[in-house]
Amino acid sequence: MILFNPLNGGGRFEDCFHVYQSFKVPEFNESMQENQLYGKVTDYLNSLTSIEDSDYTNLVTGKKPNEIVLQLDRNQTIEDDFLGAKVRWTSQGSGDCNSQGRNLVLKVRKADKRRILRPYLQHIHVVADELEQRKRDLRLYMNVVDDDFRNARWRPVPFTHPATLETMAMEADLKSKIKSDLESFLKAKQYYNRLGRVWKRSFLLYGPSGTGKSSFVAAMANFLGYDVYDLDLSRVKDDSELKMLVLQTTSKSVIVIEDLDRFFAEKSTAVSFSGISNFMDGLLNSCCAEERVMVFTMNSKDQVDPNFLRPGRIDVHIHFPLCDFSAFRNLATSYLGVKEHKLFPQVEEIFQSGSSLSPAEIGELMIANRNSPSHAIKSVITALQTDGDGRGKGTATGKLGRPPRGFDTGSRKSGDEPGEPGVFCGEGVNTVRDFRKLYGFLRMRGSKNSQSFDAGSDRSVG
Repeated sequence: MILFNPLNGGGRFEDCFHVYQSFKVPEFNESMQENQLYGKVTDYLNSLTSIEDSDYTNLVTGKKPNEIVLQLDRNQTIEDDFLGAKVRWTSQGSGDCNSQGRNLVLKVRKADKRRILRPYLQHIHVVADELEQRKRDLRLYMNVVDDDFRNARWRPVPFTHPATLETMAMEADLKSKIKSDLESFLKAKQYYNRLGRVWKRSFLLYGPSGTGKSSFVAAMANFLGYDVYDLDLSRVKDDSELKMLVLQTTSKSVIVIEDLDRFFAEKSTAVSFSGISNFMDGLLNSCCAEERVMVFTMNSKDQVDPNFLRPGRIDVHIHFPLCDFSAFRNLATSYLGVKEHKLFPQVEEIFQSGSSLSPAEIGELMIANRNSPSHAIKSVITALQTDGDGRGKGTATGKLGRPPRGFDTGSRKSGDEPGEPGVFCGEGVNTVRDFRKLYGFLRMRGSKNSQSFDAGSDRSVG
């Protein structure tokens, strides 16, 4: 609710000649109901960098632990810029005994009003909704077994995974491309609608166990401020129940299916291939996948029908290989605080011989020996010489065979090498920390050589 209210006197010289026009946003409407626009404008103004430059600003505790936020004070005025025009906001208290609640007053130059007022208010709505989305507590939903598929339901738990894109040790170029891709998705509703396409984005994360796929999903969810739906296909009875589960997801969510290649290989559930296909890009998906990100993980996509991975079903492919020496150095810096060590040449030689481990395995060895960097590195050397012998051939380093590059749009044809012209590629993810501290985020499956879990790297060479 916005009320037109020209300010009378007491202002700047140009106000006397009605150069500015003012609009009041009251805290309550005439029926004494809360004016939702007031809350949106308040959140928007409190997020402006100009509030930090004010002479007097309130500091208050936020909703999250140890969070301190800036808050507009009564009678405080701050400026904002929009489409080349300057506007001013003033917070008015309820000092008048006849007034109800507080007000926010917007002053706009009359010459700019027709050009910017409506777009500016729409801009405030969008930013405020994004801020609210990021402030709320996230949840992780898991599908539970139900005797009646019509009552198929999700069980939520708090989602407290600490991984973020900022804290992940990633190549700067890849991190920038991922952020740009996700930010572009968040702002693309009208664009997708104009194209007649569903506003969704789908990712394939593929690579051996312990290479960071699950932590990457968590970092994406935290970056977007989206809830996570962890869909376990082994608990789905048939295609109808899968449809019910999709119907029960909400917008602003990340829907995850792990180990999709295992499902295709084992055929261990009653869900059909066509059911999965329809889940990925069918009519139900087009009706119920609005404002969602879908993520599929695989250990390998070599044996998967390319039709399941085509553009439209999978938009972005990100490869997570085993460690190479460069990734090991990043792990040593993160876990041990060591950038150089006399044992590094020996470690590099072992990597070049074809041995490798997952970043999760190396990270666990470093955590266990974190009080002695020398002992930690020696334990890694021993593990590489035993458990890691030959595991890096053709996957870990460019000297042993060129691996797929880190990030692409999935637009190449079957048989094409990643990194060819026309394919959007990046350099790959390096490391994330402590893969066992996932608070039950995703399930650890399989044996040592066929796991699909966490905390690692995607480093491409070539």
